[in-house]
Amino acid sequence: MPADGDVRQESQAELIALRPGAPRLFPGLERMANWPWWLVVAILLGLLLVLQITTNQQMSVVFRAVAAGLGITIRVTVAAYALAIVIGLVVGLARVSSNRIVLNVASFYVEIVRGAPILVLLMYIAFVVVPLGVSAINALGGWLLENAGFGLALTQFKTRNFPNEVRVVVALAFAYGAFESEVFRAGIQSIERGQMEAARALGMNYIQAMWHIILPQAIRRILPALGNDFIAMLKDSSLVSILAVEELLFRAQLVGRQNFRSLETLLIAAAIYWVLTMVFSYFQERLERRMARGDR
Repeated sequence: MPADGDVRQESQAELIALRPGAPRLFPGLERMANWPWWLVVAILLGLLLVLQITTNQQMSVVFRAVAAGLGITIRVTVAAYALAIVIGLVVGLARVSSNRIVLNVASFYVEIVRGAPILVLLMYIAFVVVPLGVSAINALGGWLLENAGFGLALTQFKTRNFPNEVRVVVALAFAYGAFESEVFRAGIQSIERGQMEAARALGMNYIQAMWHIILPQAIRRILPALGNDFIAMLKDSSLVSILAVEELLFRAQLVGRQNFRSLETLLIAAAIYWVLTMVFSYFQERLERRMARGDR
């Protein structure tokens, strides 16, 4: 049976071996353990896919057919997000309003939209709201034609005059507007109330103080959340394929069914989405760093 002194010496030896500065048997392997292996594996898989596209003629044809929807994906995402930012800002300001009517209307919109799946909102706006809107336009045109002698063009307005791409842009903006409004609300409420009071004491009205003092600071604080929502919308834009908008996923499904190559087409679509996400994440990080330097 070992003595107590021997046990203590063994414990001390183990502690010395575990110290960060202690020599290791394979120091190179320990440094490699800290590498971002997930990124290494992703890059290797991406290079393998690029090699297949450049060396295999059929894969090259499939890639070009799927990538034809890239422009529509980016266009839908940018347009819908720009409109969602406007909706979110307006509703976010309403959510911090002292007017109880404005506050309750904004809260109703936010809670209803956040509780519904985006796919349901897409279909509801495309197949319910748009036809109802067209009926309202036709009714307005009939009333104007009967009472004022003009408005014939409004009576001839049809549902098909609203392209599916316009419908999905409105639907995505309507859905994400609720999320952006909560981001803006949180950013505005994170600014100390004393700054608003100081601006009002200097003679600014509420709109001037909000525009020149509160919002510039709030936007700097919520910029990461806004960037994350843009990337999320980029991926959620794939939902618009259900309305036959020829974006990336729709093209991948179409080409896959036509050529019986669903595995390759869906893999290419997923890779393109991943590359877009990485590119926008990189620019988002650079923008955050630039604005952080501006705060100092």
